[in-house]
Amino acid sequence: MTLKPLITICGTTAVGKSRLAVELAEFVSRRLQSRSPPHESSSQIVGNEEATGGLLGNVSSSRPRARVINADAMQVYAGLDIITNKISEQEQKGVEHALMGFVKPGRQYVVGEWVQDAAAIIEKTHLEDKIPIIVGGTSYWIQHLLFPTSLPSTKAPTEDANGGMIRAQPSPNLAEALQDLPEELRNLFHSLPELPPSAKTDPEPAFALYTLLSKLDPVMAKRWHWKDTRKVLRNLNIIAEYGRPASEVVVDAHASNAAQRCRYDALVFWVYSDPSNLNERIDKRVDAMFDQGLLEEVLTLRKIKMAQSNSFETTKDSEANGEESESEAIDFESGIYQAIGYKEFVTHLQSHSLPQDSDSGSLKSFFGPALEQMKHNTRKYAQRQVKWIRNKLLPAVHASNAQGENPEEEETNATTKCCVYLLDATEVDDRWNTNVLKKAEEITEAFLDNAQLPDPPSMSTHAQTMLNVPLKPTE
Repeated sequence: MTLKPLITICGTTAVGKSRLAVELAEFVSRRLQSRSPPHESSSQIVGNEEATGGLLGNVSSSRPRARVINADAMQVYAGLDIITNKISEQEQKGVEHALMGFVKPGRQYVVGEWVQDAAAIIEKTHLEDKIPIIVGGTSYWIQHLLFPTSLPSTKAPTEDANGGMIRAQPSPNLAEALQDLPEELRNLFHSLPELPPSAKTDPEPAFALYTLLSKLDPVMAKRWHWKDTRKVLRNLNIIAEYGRPASEVVVDAHASNAAQRCRYDALVFWVYSDPSNLNERIDKRVDAMFDQGLLEEVLTLRKIKMAQSNSFETTKDSEANGEESESEAIDFESGIYQAIGYKEFVTHLQSHSLPQDSDSGSLKSFFGPALEQMKHNTRKYAQRQVKWIRNKLLPAVHASNAQGENPEEEETNATTKCCVYLLDATEVDDRWNTNVLKKAEEITEAFLDNAQLPDPPSMSTHAQTMLNVPLKPTE
């Protein structure tokens, strides 16, 4: 059995991932259209559409033979195109982009939801005889799409006939731990919040969640700071879903999925740039973002958060007095509010009054410290993106491919090779076509033809260095 093909493009910010996705989609379309007539299909995905365009976005009438699927955690949100660095409609060149700009700002959209939505669109794309192209900088999402069962699930809780949440039957040890809890913590476990509280604006409920986790699963509690409310709440949800400590669930998941097979016949392009060149491009991009209207989007996002906070406020004095407290709107830890630029500008505005009637030049000077911090944080984020690929994604790929080398399993299992190629985009302005596009097209051609593929480390000096990672257990 042969798995369906999937092309994936990952890498840091500001290396040209979106550009390559469009150019590869055009290349694949030309290739397929020259070999067979386009497949007409009227089938549609029915999903939770949250903004104009829905999950699949706008479909070009030219019937391209490839579909781009966004894998950037910030670009799933509607609007706010500058702060999330979305590719413009003009730059898309008529190529369909799915899972982009369809989630309302203010709602969290997490990895499990994306994996489910992406898998459904990939299946639809294959049924239409098209090639799906995943592109984005959230390699964490990409890894859990390629190796799906490596992530412990946290299903949305369901209600019983009485409106209570249905939970797994606790194990004997967990039941004993629950019985020993103070009543307020036991009640908290049975009514966990949907969203994590902000440790900055709501420290008491945030610390209560951590206290609950430390009572039920001290091993996992030691891994997280109490202010990391997303991780704390996620582990409590795992405990509630499985009826066991999250530390036990994760250990079992790692043991059973240490070498999980890739679910697709995957070709992965890692678009890479030398850090010194990349940092210069990041700085220029941030300056351009400000010139294009970054400030207006930050102010819009702050208003969205303030309105959301006020609508859910039930116990604060601001509600009783009819006042709007800006401190309630501060949230840099969930959903769209994690976008680099929002925290830096809002923090600056907390200690500096926005000047009135200022021109763009004086505004840029006023926000100079915020812009410098945004550049610094973007550079640090790019470093983390590289570390994830080298320390998490590549070991998972190597482990998966090693499983496929067992000759005793060849007759019963699908071919599961996942090939990763590094494309050197260091000289993105001068040598893009030579170093990136041409090589990507040649590799894609061979991949789709099931022909012999080149040795990945042989592609460049950077490829030889960056793809050389030690084999280790995957997590």
